[in-house]
Amino acid sequence: MSVILTYTGRHIDLLSPNPAEFNLVDIAHALSQINRFTGHTAYPYSVAQHSVLCARLVPQEHQLEALFHDAHEAYTGDVTSPLKALLPDYRELEDRMECAMRVALHLPAVKSAIVKHADLVMLATERRDLMPQDSSPWNCLVGIEPDYAVINPWQPTVAAAEFITMALRLIPEADHDMWIEKGQLHARA
Repeated sequence: MSVILTYTGRHIDLLSPNPAEFNLVDIAHALSQINRFTGHTAYPYSVAQHSVLCARLVPQEHQLEALFHDAHEAYTGDVTSPLKALLPDYRELEDRMECAMRVALHLPAVKSAIVKHADLVMLATERRDLMPQDSSPWNCLVGIEPDYAVINPWQPTVAAAEFITMALRLIPEADHDMWIEKGQLHARA
């Protein structure tokens, strides 16, 4: 069976995701519960917070894409890059989910260079602020400087609320009903 049950009671088919089933509360809640680096940080640090901080690094016209650049992980989980390289079938599922997410948000099919760069800046910042001191090189970070601001991890409820607040500011108001059911924010978030 390839269907998962979400926080708000939706069913998402991992093999054939339906963009109409995506829900902002599900995404924010799940991402706020998923730790970056499979939890190997000094403090719990969520994908939701990573996404909000990444979105703050880019100009307004790229913030929606940056905020949702890892939103597919609400349904697939956050798998470390070394493990992804060993799991080509997982990567295919992740790509399928990311594509459906991009369609739902009316985003370009391919991640923009500015969002890719912001994601790397966040990675460098997270390594500096949250990971154990280690002198081994991370090749993907050659030439990438961390952000000046120090990361202070948020509680999951704060991370989810920040994600939802930013999303509602960035998603066109005409699309809000597609992403959130009436009363849902107060009932579940």
